[in-house]
Amino acid sequence: MQKTDTTITESLVSFYDRFIEQLPGIGMGILIIILGLLLGSWLGRFARRRLSAKTDDPLMSRFLGKAIKYTSIVIAIMLALNAAGLGGIAAGILTAAGASAVVLGFAFKDIGENFIAGIILAFSRPFDVNDTVEIGSNFGKVKALEFRYTKLKTFDGKDVYIPNSDVLTEPVTNFTEDGFFRWDFVLGIAYEDNIEGAKKTVLEALRKEPGVIEDEEHENFVIEDELATSTVNLKVFFWVDTKDFRRMALITKGNVVRNVKEALEDAGYYMPADIHEIKLYGGETEFPVRLQQQANKES
Repeated sequence: MQKTDTTITESLVSFYDRFIEQLPGIGMGILIIILGLLLGSWLGRFARRRLSAKTDDPLMSRFLGKAIKYTSIVIAIMLALNAAGLGGIAAGILTAAGASAVVLGFAFKDIGENFIAGIILAFSRPFDVNDTVEIGSNFGKVKALEFRYTKLKTFDGKDVYIPNSDVLTEPVTNFTEDGFFRWDFVLGIAYEDNIEGAKKTVLEALRKEPGVIEDEEHENFVIEDELATSTVNLKVFFWVDTKDFRRMALITKGNVVRNVKEALEDAGYYMPADIHEIKLYGGETEFPVRLQQQANKES
């Protein structure tokens, strides 16, 4: 029993002596970790600002800034373990990380896919921040690109987080990449109206709307679309600025529809409603119609 107690005491004394010997290294390791956290955060912010200034791309600069920050912190931890005399632990962590990467790769396949997709999207993607896009069935403005997801803000106020792997594989429609979008609508005029005159009146109304764009590349036009039951339908095509999509684009469309309607009325064009035809099947020889007029009587 006395021999066991002596062995335990010697072990504790030996551990204490080794701890005292490694205490400067442990202190140095803690200092390295603290400096690594501070330096990593500073490097991340610095890289983000420089990349944002040079590339004018806030999504990529933010993504790479975070990647540099976390990479610096991991390197600082490895250096701290070596400085504390725990190099074996650092090597073990790296070895375990390499061995477990295969296992975790199967267990967290989706996370790995989204992370890699996020790296790809940081360098090559079909949108920028505040672009209006449609990804699958999701429609809204791009607000952020993170390691695992892309954040959209829909126009009814919802925050949608789409996995980066879906962004990479789904069709992406960008409504604001070049800043132009073409609206169209259909209007009907009477059969007896002059079609060319009506088209000219519509184009003049389009040119009076400030939100409508027309140049050599973006041409507004009107075509005959359909001979309907009671109207000749014309289809109007016009371009709008979509940098403030969707509100301003919708307001512009509403203004155009109102202006075109008023311009046609002022020019004397008639836009009839649908005409319904009543057919009688049978032996009816007469179809009684009664018109009732209610007059105001003076008391």
